[in-house]
Amino acid sequence: QVQLVESGGGSVQAGGSLKVSCAASQYTYHMAWFRQTPGKEREGVASILMTSGNRDYTDSVKGRFTISRDNAKNTMYLQMNSLKPEDTAMYYCAARLSYRGTWTRHENFPYWGQGTQVTVSS
Repeated sequence: QVQLVESGGGSVQAGGSLKVSCAASQYTYHMAWFRQTPGKEREGVASILMTSGNRDYTDSVKGRFTISRDNAKNTMYLQMNSLKPEDTAMYYCAARLSYRGTWTRHENFPYWGQGTQVTVSS
């Protein structure tokens, strides 16, 4: 069982920056950030392969968000710059130990953090 603990998040004005972190209890194959607002499906934001460091992003955050990892700490980060009000959501860390389909689908990740709120005001 993989335990995921998120930290960071908070409130910021539009155009500002925030960084969230996710520490895993063990090494994982693939980690990702998802976000969710009330009444909407959980959306894949960014993912990173922990071995190669290969990264992918949803189109709406490309050029603004950067995902990274520190394998020595089993930790993943999401640096969020030029934040917009529409980025407001609960952000969740997810992990999997093997390939289980496209990373953009939340059902393809078995392990989840508790979530951290990001609020961007205009």
